[in-house]
Amino acid sequence: MRGGPGQLLAGRYRLTDRPEPLCALAVDERTGESVLLRALELPALLAGGRDPDEPVPAQADRLVRRVAAVGSAAPSWHPRLLRGVGAFVEGELLWTVEERPRGQSLAELLVAGPVPVYRAAELAADLAGALRALHDAGLSHGNLTAGSVLVCEDGAAMLGGLLAGVAEEALAEDLGGPGGRRRYDVRATLVGPVSERWPLDGGPAGDCWALGVLLQRMVTGRSPFPEGNVPELVTAVRDGRREPSAVCGPLAPLVERLLRPDPTLRPTAEQVRGELAELLAGAPEPADEERAARAVELKPAAPLVPRQRRRGGRAAAGRSAIGPEPGPEPGGAGSGRAPRISPALLGPLLVGAVFVLLALGVAAVVLFAG
Repeated sequence: MRGGPGQLLAGRYRLTDRPEPLCALAVDERTGESVLLRALELPALLAGGRDPDEPVPAQADRLVRRVAAVGSAAPSWHPRLLRGVGAFVEGELLWTVEERPRGQSLAELLVAGPVPVYRAAELAADLAGALRALHDAGLSHGNLTAGSVLVCEDGAAMLGGLLAGVAEEALAEDLGGPGGRRRYDVRATLVGPVSERWPLDGGPAGDCWALGVLLQRMVTGRSPFPEGNVPELVTAVRDGRREPSAVCGPLAPLVERLLRPDPTLRPTAEQVRGELAELLAGAPEPADEERAARAVELKPAAPLVPRQRRRGGRAAAGRSAIGPEPGPEPGGAGSGRAPRISPALLGPLLVGAVFVLLALGVAAVVLFAG
């Protein structure tokens, strides 16, 4: 099925946009919610031919049920997890469906360049919370990439792509077997040279490794591993050949631990979330430029002055952002200083003093002469 906007899939998903051949935005006509559809091309032996009215073969039906089972077990209540709706086969494609709030994928945002360090920490903290919920439910994600992360309009990061990742792994196993060269070749075709998808181990520890790769990608705009092709990438991961984590600034120690080859030495998702919270609590500046812009106080009668962070508790926080706290009135009690004379009054005062002296002189001459 290669339809465009207006096409109806599975009798309920009306396509609204087709940004990529295997990706579509749609509206669920049963619920009215916006959804994201991702597709996998099935070999003819699984797809049962190209006629969408043909019965789905047992093997393809098993893939759908496997994907749906993971979606049902996922903690859909978590605010940082995109809810997986389900999966279906139509023609030669296996589609996965997940909710799609307004926002942009992290991959789209990274096209404009790297993310500031503390903003990257905010996004990673959201993702670590989502991973912790999955791990507590006995699941791993396996598809944590810039393309599976949605940055919502309120700035929060939501983790999606769970069902799409499950579908890819299940298809690789069905076509290539549980392991070996054939499965590697099938998986390389499905996944491609994306560093986050090639940890040395799976499970929760593999998810945390992928988060470390994604953190460095956010801060630097590139993967710490070469991504020319899958064999080069896998060899570099196995040999630990990567760009040093020092390029991540304050995040470097955490990234370094996340990318350790030994999975038992990596922090858990909950530990990552805690460390990022501590880092953000001590951030010297707002975490992104938008917040810095909002921190500018607008005063019609004065120039724009950024708010200054002050020490000293609530009393200091209540002071004006434009200038120092006002002191006692000139000449008032407790001033401890003589009142100041405005420079504008000095001229008239001097002229008046000269006239007073002249008048006193004339009066003295008249007095002594008379």
